[in-house]
Amino acid sequence: MVWIEISKTSEIPIIQQVYVKIREQILLGELHEGERLPSSRELAETLNVSRSVILEAYDQLIAEGYLKSKQGSGTFVESGALLEGFPTFKETFAPVKPFYSITNNKDSLIDFRSGVPCLEMFPRKKWARIAKDVYENIDTSLLGYSSPEGSEELRNTLSNYLYKTRGIKCLSSQIVITSGATQAFTILTNLLLKSGSKVMIEDPVTKEIPEIFMERGASIHPIPVDEYGMKTELLSQERQPSLVFVTPSHQFPLGGTLPIQRRIQLIQFAKKTNSYIVEDDYDSEFRYSGPPVSSIQGLFPDRVIYIGTFSKILSPSLRLGYLVLPNSLVEKVKTLKRYTDYHSPTIEQVILARFIKDGHLEKHIVKMRKLYKIQRDCLIKSLKEEFKERVKVSGTSTGLHLIAEFNNISFSKKILDEIKNNGVNIYPVEKHTLVKGHHNNKLIFGYGNLTEKEIEAGVRRLKKIIV
Repeated sequence: MVWIEISKTSEIPIIQQVYVKIREQILLGELHEGERLPSSRELAETLNVSRSVILEAYDQLIAEGYLKSKQGSGTFVESGALLEGFPTFKETFAPVKPFYSITNNKDSLIDFRSGVPCLEMFPRKKWARIAKDVYENIDTSLLGYSSPEGSEELRNTLSNYLYKTRGIKCLSSQIVITSGATQAFTILTNLLLKSGSKVMIEDPVTKEIPEIFMERGASIHPIPVDEYGMKTELLSQERQPSLVFVTPSHQFPLGGTLPIQRRIQLIQFAKKTNSYIVEDDYDSEFRYSGPPVSSIQGLFPDRVIYIGTFSKILSPSLRLGYLVLPNSLVEKVKTLKRYTDYHSPTIEQVILARFIKDGHLEKHIVKMRKLYKIQRDCLIKSLKEEFKERVKVSGTSTGLHLIAEFNNISFSKKILDEIKNNGVNIYPVEKHTLVKGHHNNKLIFGYGNLTEKEIEAGVRRLKKIIV
């Protein structure tokens, strides 16, 4: 039986409240496998809310694997979603808002690079207004040296924001601000790895990630990815890794979302091997149907290290990222951060905190999500029109890129150079693989920093080479 209490005065949206309550009851075993939930109409009447609220919450739970819908029969609890020891986290938070990214390019070379936001749309006036106020009125002490973990104002703001939007369970003391995600990875590598340490990692994966681990002398063990993300059934306890690296909300580059059953499998593996899960969440705010998928950290905060960045949301030039850490690692990471660069730029952190608290980030994300959806749809349409049945498009539900798989072609260096000579920068999936030879016919199309005209022109140029 579903029992839900909601607050219509809470800052947390009602959809999110319904989603969180049902999700918790499933993970705690209060709702059992195969149990039928009330219809959306019944639950809406019981809670005195719009039916669309319940439908959206159910859709989100179905997308994440907690529920399944049987046409004509109803909505039921899916199997494999019980998590022993699932931690509940009840705390009242002060006001906060979300964060996101931007895009646009003016060059004869059309660059489909992924992970670049629309730079033309950076909210310069709002940012400048806040910056002016901060510089004129900031406490003098903030102009001196700061603590390695970062601005207290920003960390408090992030603690609230991440719980509301990503289901992350942390206090501000568990957050360390970094100069981008790369520094976060470097710090973790120096802390947790040594020569011969084992790291299990998605394959394919962002090329630079395994390179950072291997620089420390770690042994990399690739785990294949399918359309749902890491194939967690292939994790081997015999290898006893120090880290397992995943991008569960939006796998890079293939674009899958890791379902709850695999998330639980991953958590159980980390428990048995006493390893840490490193969760890289680089662009999941830009989900085009429903809210962003919840984090693994919210399911298992004691052994998950969460990495976030503002590079994809606002601008790479800000060089602001963050780590959400288990309590046991906080002091060690702060020490390493101090040795790395003492602290990240303080004034920018204060400006960002105010930008979020004043609601600008939330508005920016909504605005950019609409823009990116238009650009994504334009790219899909262009690929289908130019290549028809020769192309299969995937990884389109979230983020700033998609994957195009072409029939009867292997993208060799020669072909890629020819494409570039024709005015298009394009990036093969194979570049990001650890085990070679399985993705030779796939390309990564980033669309965040391109106009519709550039997208259409780029695809036309590409067709001239791929005949």
